[in-house]
Amino acid sequence: MEHKTTSPSGLRAEDEGPGSGRWKDSPQSGASPSITESMARGKEAIAAAADGAMDSAATDLQLLRKDLNSLKETVARFVSQAGGEAAKSARDVASNVTGQAGDIAGDLMDRGANAASVATAEAKSFAAELERMTRSNPLAAIAGAVLIGALIGLLGRRR
Repeated sequence: MEHKTTSPSGLRAEDEGPGSGRWKDSPQSGASPSITESMARGKEAIAAAADGAMDSAATDLQLLRKDLNSLKETVARFVSQAGGEAAKSARDVASNVTGQAGDIAGDLMDRGANAASVATAEAKSFAAELERMTRSNPLAAIAGAVLIGALIGLLGRRR
């Protein structure tokens, strides 16, 4: 059973069943464009739109490449500057540490010199006291020297 319907544009649908319609040129529509022509114009419009989209995408891609190259250069400059700043900072820290170590070494040297002068003064004082005692009691000094010599001899034999 064939069912025919005419559209408002003069095309008719030939149904061979529900939901399967094909539009064909109506014999009554002498001035209407054919479906083939409409499809050709549609294809041309789609192709033109696709070409425009491709051109636009190509332009966008070129701009994106330029932006990425610029970003790459910026990052390279940043890394270079950051490296330079890190090296400068490391030099400053090393200089500060060296200066502080020099200050500490100088301070230790001064303390050592003071301790040496104090020890020298104490040794001179002890030597002067020992000399005074030896002059006042020579026999005790000789006995002390013999005793110290005997102790050193005993300790040296054990080894």
